[in-house]
Amino acid sequence: MLAKTISLALTGIEAHVVEVEVDILRGLPGFTIVGLPDSIIRESRERIRSALENSACEFPPHNFTVNLAPAALKKQGANLDLPIAIAILSATGQIHAEGNLPPMVGELSLDGRVKPIRGVLSMAITLYRRGHKALLVPWECRNEAAAIKELDIYPVKTLLEAIEILTEGGTPCHAEETKVTSPVLRDFSDVRGQEAARRALEIAAAGNHNVILYGSPGSGKTMLARRLPSILPPLTREESIEATMIHSAGGRLAGEGVLITEAPFTSPHHTSSDVALVGGGREPTVGEVSYAHNGILFLDELVEFKNNVIQALRQPLEDREVTISRAFGSCTFPADFMLVAASNPCGCGYLFDDDIPCICNPGQVKKFFQKISGPVADRIDMDILVNRVPSENLTCMEPAESSRAIRERILEARDRQKSRFEESTTRCNGTMLPAEMRKFCRLTGDTETLLRDVIRRLNLTARSFDKILKVSRTIADLDNNDAIEKKHILEAVSYKNLQRNYMNLQRVL
Repeated sequence: MLAKTISLALTGIEAHVVEVEVDILRGLPGFTIVGLPDSIIRESRERIRSALENSACEFPPHNFTVNLAPAALKKQGANLDLPIAIAILSATGQIHAEGNLPPMVGELSLDGRVKPIRGVLSMAITLYRRGHKALLVPWECRNEAAAIKELDIYPVKTLLEAIEILTEGGTPCHAEETKVTSPVLRDFSDVRGQEAARRALEIAAAGNHNVILYGSPGSGKTMLARRLPSILPPLTREESIEATMIHSAGGRLAGEGVLITEAPFTSPHHTSSDVALVGGGREPTVGEVSYAHNGILFLDELVEFKNNVIQALRQPLEDREVTISRAFGSCTFPADFMLVAASNPCGCGYLFDDDIPCICNPGQVKKFFQKISGPVADRIDMDILVNRVPSENLTCMEPAESSRAIRERILEARDRQKSRFEESTTRCNGTMLPAEMRKFCRLTGDTETLLRDVIRRLNLTARSFDKILKVSRTIADLDNNDAIEKKHILEAVSYKNLQRNYMNLQRVL
């Protein structure tokens, strides 16, 4: 007897509908799976056999052939265990479901428990787009799948529960039961001093600008960077689903399939490879730049990263996505993130310190500084010098301005940008296209003359010119001003001091 069920397979972060067919053929007892299964799926034969027998079901000594269609799509993971088991029960006449069987996913344990899998949200989205109305999922994945309100989600803990729902019906998990994360974020009220750096990071967060923090060891670069998520706006529903899809596909979703509502923050170690950072591998997997989608990618100790790793950031910084090509096809991962880097300016770290002299020789300083300013300098909007905090500020017990107050100003600036780009895919000033810059960053005569003079004197590139203009637009938005004025240009130029300091250093050396 031939039986069919519907399931899904994950490729990258995209899910594809898979038709599971089970037929009983003549011949000696056997269990064959065809349709480009990976080793995990081929091993499912033993898991399914034990799960059926430990769930008071029979696994008759027949010659079973399982086909996973379409045959040209490579299938990976254990999410096909449950649909294959149900199809076997249907083919052997042990269950008689009313109507067509709904799509289902889940890994089976030997004792019949249904274990959670990766990428359930992507699967639910694919089913909705294909016109399906229901999905049977592991219990731990119920909240993740229920984010798609148009689907009836049936969570199960065991194979027996799945059989009961398919034969007798069940109660779906509705969208209002979906949980969301509420992480405890580090607050800017903990920061003592650093008014200039706080102001710069507020601008960066308002316009989604890439920044580099450099200064003496212990000046607070990492502490400031780790507090940035607390002033970023909460994710919209669309952004939340995008971020959750990526983390779910990579197996990083915390809790029982909860949605991500705050901007993600990833901080890879400086020994990470280019594949770990941007994604890839034999079977393309998600990289850190995609985990940071709609959030922050923090590279602490930038100069310690290998040069090829930093170079790999060029495409995602420009295209806001990463495309990984392999023999079987290509996968595109979203990577629209805000880059935040931190570094010492030299080997000892005290090149720009007012109190501690630098002990590096001129050649060491030049080599170290060039590594900072070379690969990604033009793609960074703001260079922020973070000086050590004076002792009188450290002992001050008065709390600084809180992240909530800063976030309110950023939300107002983001609202202005949302209205500005309502007819475009652009979300923030930091990702404006050239045509949008010509439209929204017009300068008056005196302001334009000032900017041209600055660019000529500092010998900045065309890309640096664009960065200054975008940052000026964000400063004007925070100032609730439709026009970009001279003060906005001058403040934006002050955040390109890495290039200026490098030029001064060359003259000295």
